Amino acid sequence: MAENTTTLYRNQVIYSVFVRNHTPEGTFDGVRRDLPRIRDLGADVLWLLPIHPIGEAARKGSLGCPYAIRDYRAVNPEYGTLDDFRRLVDEAHSLGMKCIIDVVYNHTSPDSVLAAEHPGWFYHKPDGSLGNRVGDWSDVVDLDYSHRELWQYQIDTLKYWASMVDGFRCDVASLVPLAFWREARAQVEAVRPGCLWLAETVDPAFIAHIRAMGYDCLSDCQAYDAFDLCYDYDIYHIFRDYLEGKTSLDHYAQAINRQEVIYPRNYSKLRFLENHDQLRAAFLLPDERALLNWTAFSFFLKGTALIYAGQETGCVHLPSLFHRDGVDWSGPDRTALFQRMCALKKHPLLTDSVYQVHALPGDVLCAVHTKGDRRLVGVFSAQGTAALVRVGEFAPDGSYENLLDGSRVEVAGGCLSCRGEPVVLEVRP
Repeated sequence: MAENTTTLYRNQVIYSVFVRNHTPEGTFDGVRRDLPRIRDLGADVLWLLPIHPIGEAARKGSLGCPYAIRDYRAVNPEYGTLDDFRRLVDEAHSLGMKCIIDVVYNHTSPDSVLAAEHPGWFYHKPDGSLGNRVGDWSDVVDLDYSHRELWQYQIDTLKYWASMVDGFRCDVASLVPLAFWREARAQVEAVRPGCLWLAETVDPAFIAHIRAMGYDCLSDCQAYDAFDLCYDYDIYHIFRDYLEGKTSLDHYAQAINRQEVIYPRNYSKLRFLENHDQLRAAFLLPDERALLNWTAFSFFLKGTALIYAGQETGCVHLPSLFHRDGVDWSGPDRTALFQRMCALKKHPLLTDSVYQVHALPGDVLCAVHTKGDRRLVGVFSAQGTAALVRVGEFAPDGSYENLLDGSRVEVAGGCLSCRGEPVVLEVRP
C-alpha cells in the first residue's frame, strides 16, 4: 500500500461527472453552477471524466470518446477554456470539496500530439503501424513504457495538472507499469502533498486475458503499492451474477470478506453500484426497495463511496460516451437518501474497523463494523422483502435508533424484524 495512505478515505464520497452530458450546455461553467447542489448532497470529491481534447482519427460516435485523448496538456474547447476549468476547480475548493481529473495513460487517440511528435513511444503492430493490444478499443493506440523519455513527459504533465487539482483517477491503471506509477507518485507529491491516487483496476478475467496475450497486467494487490484507492472490479462481477441469479448471496459476502485478508490493513476500495462504464443501478435493480437496500449497503461497505451523476434521481439510462446524451434529471429525487448515506459515511467506526459481511436466510446481508467494544450493524434486504433476521450474535436485545432514518428498531429474542428497508444500528458497551 502507498505508505502515506490514510484510512480517512473510507469516510469520503466521490461524485463523478462527465462534463459533456451533465448539463444542457455541457461546459465547465455548467458543472460549476451545480457544485453547491453536489456539495449539499454530501460529496467530498468531484471527479471529472477526461477534460482534454478528443482525437478525430478513428473517432467513435459523433463527438468521440473522452478516453481517446488528443492532447494531455490542453482542455477540450467544447467544455470551455483553461480559465473556465480553473474557475470550476477554485469553486469546488471554496465549497470545501476536492477535485480530481481522469488520467488516461495507457493510450491516446491515433492523431494525438504524442503520436505526431514521438511515434516511437507507441506500441507497433507487426506491420510497423501504431496499434493497441485490446481490439475493441479501435479509437486509440497504446503507449510503450519501455521508453524512459515517455515517463518524464507523462510525469511532467501530471505535475502541471497537480498544480491545480487534488488528485487523479487513472484509467486502466493496471496496464501501465507499476514502477512508472511509483515514480509518478513520488514526483507529484512535491507539487501536491497528499495527492489522491485512484486506480481503475480491472476484473480477474481481464487480467487473465491480458496476461495470456503475453503482456503485463497489475493485480489489485500490486496496484495498492502506488495507489490510495482501487476499483471494486475484483468482486463486481459476483454482484452482477447474484442479481442475474447465477450465484448465491453467500458467494458475494465471502468475496467481500476475502478482501479483508488479501489487501493491506489500510486498504480502501472504490465502492459503487454504477459508473460511466456500467449499467445504472436503477436499471439493474428495478424494485424500489431492493435499490434502496443496495444503495445503503454500498455506502456501508469498507471504502470510498461513489455517486455517478444522475444516480441520485434514479436515472435508468446510461449516457453514451460517444455523443451528446444528457443526464435525465427528471426521475424521483432521492437527495434525502443520499444525504443520509453521505452523513453515515462520516461515522468514525467506518474509518478503521474489522469488517465482516454475513449472508443470512431470506436474502439478507448483515454487515458489521467492529472496533473494540463498539459496533455498527447493518441489515440489508437484497430483494427488498420483509424477513425476521437473527442478529443476536452482533446486537443484544434492546431498543436502537436506525441511523438511516431516526426510527426505533427493536431487537428481541436475538431477532430483528426487517420490513424490507435498510437498518443500521450502533451497539455501545
